[in-house]
Amino acid sequence: MRFLPVTAGALLVELPDLPRTLALLRALQAGPPEGVTEVIPAARTLLIHYEPWRLDDAQLAAAVAAIAQKAESAAQSAAESGAPPEEAAGALVHIPVRYDGEDLAEVAAHLGLSAAQVIARHTAQPWQVAFAGFAPGFAYLSGGDAVFDVPRRASPRTRIPPGAVALAGRFSGVYPRASPGGWQLIGQTEVPMWDLARTPPALLQPGQRVQFVDAATEAGRELLERWRASSRCAVAVSSSAPDSCAPGGGGDGEAPVLEVLAPGLQALVQDLGRPGQAGQGVSASGALDRGAFLAANRLVGNHFNAPALELLHGGFTVRALGPAVVAVTGAEGPLTLRRQDGAALPAARHAPLALQAGDTLALGAPEAGLRSYLAARGGFAAQPVLGSCASDTLAGIGPAPLAAGQRLGLGRRESRHGPLASVAAHPEAASPHLPRPGDAAAVWLDITLGPRADWFSPQALALLLEQPWQVTPQSNRVGLRLAGSQPLQRAAAFEGAELPSEGTALGALQVPANGQPVLFLADHPLTGGYPVVGCVAAHHLDLAAQLPAGTLIRFRAQHPFQEICLP
Repeated sequence: MRFLPVTAGALLVELPDLPRTLALLRALQAGPPEGVTEVIPAARTLLIHYEPWRLDDAQLAAAVAAIAQKAESAAQSAAESGAPPEEAAGALVHIPVRYDGEDLAEVAAHLGLSAAQVIARHTAQPWQVAFAGFAPGFAYLSGGDAVFDVPRRASPRTRIPPGAVALAGRFSGVYPRASPGGWQLIGQTEVPMWDLARTPPALLQPGQRVQFVDAATEAGRELLERWRASSRCAVAVSSSAPDSCAPGGGGDGEAPVLEVLAPGLQALVQDLGRPGQAGQGVSASGALDRGAFLAANRLVGNHFNAPALELLHGGFTVRALGPAVVAVTGAEGPLTLRRQDGAALPAARHAPLALQAGDTLALGAPEAGLRSYLAARGGFAAQPVLGSCASDTLAGIGPAPLAAGQRLGLGRRESRHGPLASVAAHPEAASPHLPRPGDAAAVWLDITLGPRADWFSPQALALLLEQPWQVTPQSNRVGLRLAGSQPLQRAAAFEGAELPSEGTALGALQVPANGQPVLFLADHPLTGGYPVVGCVAAHHLDLAAQLPAGTLIRFRAQHPFQEICLP
């Protein structure tokens, strides 16, 4: 067992195999150490989130080791006594697959099989749902034909279609929605993996078994038609139901007070996210620049977690349909307030603004930073999904992006969080560190090296810290794709090696085979199969959220990489 640093509040525990990993997971769920908030299982690791003010990583490692030893002793005693296994085989779920994936021929060549043989062996015996991760409804399936040990793609695709059936390492899985990914695609299914109208939303649960069926066979065609029929019935039942995720003036909110005239590049409803949903493959998500989000709510007297708007770049305009108090924080740039008669009034960011019916408020292109936050007194009315109103762009959970013509209602004057506070009497200070277009100086971000720093050569680790990295246009809420003049090279012992999928933390610097890192932001997948060389410190995550394409980043290691060793 190894204990590897991730960042303050997160520790990676590495075990020899999947059975021992799941055994330790069950033991931790039955009796977690004090201060542990969430455990994310993977193929041979557990990512443990904890409260660093309650215990440090060494104390946590010692507690986990003691629990693991106790669990292993109990398992050994049970085996010696002839007791049945702790978990029996779960229900069997049949999934029809059309085997026409882009990588089928390449996978067949790698395995020394024909495409027909790959299909036959993929469908020959059931797979076991080991754990959830990567995205809501994505289940890691193990225990299929032993022939399947397939490397990931050298460079992940930016978009994989929903329903794609894929292989990576010794696992198979089905992508629940369009998302980036590096698995090898061998087929496609119409069966929905994730549906919020279903209880539970994820089709596949840990402990269940999955039997893939070739949709080209008679049995596969019959199975596919049954799934289609059940889907039509589900749509018919839910077609008249309101969109519970859409913000607006209905539900428990007041009449609409703001109308979106122009949404800009992306306008999303956000709060602080939905932590604690890892068991369903759901990441926390939430506002990228948490400091700016909190400041906006503080300025208008809201509860700190009241839903607000996250606005990407400029071009966002709203019209007031009635009196409202709003505040705009985050990025720096023009803010224009016009009365109904066309008269322009002074409008400042980082301060409360009183709007009257007919007023328009427009955000221009940022002069510094990237994302702005607009809070309205009372908070925007939106129905929580899994305990949060956050829009998760990777998972497709929460309110959809705002559109022109959409009307926004506010919450009750006394929300579920209690009465509103007073509007701020003084402006909030703007961040002095936001990058400006054309800045030649790099932005410095502190990182913790690990958990997989040892996968990279000493030269690569030096390069990570010495070389500037540029934010590419392919960046979004999932992560910042970075480009450096020299890619990071793995250590000789790990050249061509495959890392079993493991949990990833907010701020992780994941390095695909092409050597160009991706800095994970709030909508990042829960698990990933590329090594993480470091993790951005919590105090610099807000800054990372404000870095536009073209920004240069320099990383500063807070201390050398060191595995956590028990006395």
